[in-house]
Amino acid sequence: MTQRPRTDALRTDVAYSARPEVRRFAFELPARTASVSRARRLAEERLVLWGCDPEVRDTVTLIVSELVTNAIVHTASGHVICELREGEEQLRIAVRDEGGAGDPRIRDCGEEERGRGLLLVDGLCSAWGADRTGHGTARVVWAELAHGMGHTC
Repeated sequence: MTQRPRTDALRTDVAYSARPEVRRFAFELPARTASVSRARRLAEERLVLWGCDPEVRDTVTLIVSELVTNAIVHTASGHVICELREGEEQLRIAVRDEGGAGDPRIRDCGEEERGRGLLLVDGLCSAWGADRTGHGTARVVWAELAHGMGHTC
């Protein structure tokens, strides 16, 4: 079994759709806890460049933090890929991991501090879910913010 070497290298891919009303930004980070803060910073920097309202930036960085943390903690991934995509109707946050045993789900965590990530995502977003990519156990966990839920970028 070949394992992907772990590096601290950051790969950023910026791609813009042929449709001018869609903006996209994606980056890849090693699946390490230190990458969570890096993911938040990269997302916030891009949203500043897009002219997003501070309230939207705060919400998106919280969602990015939760989704990236879940991908790192609950999968055996060597890296994660995060994508922000803003269209006319919504802003979508997607995190691709290399998969794990189960699918993401909201848990009843009682009084515990840990385990509330997807509960927060569910409360902040207009929709969220997880899709298998068709490559082994890899999946994409996504969350969407409808522009009507705050200010648009």
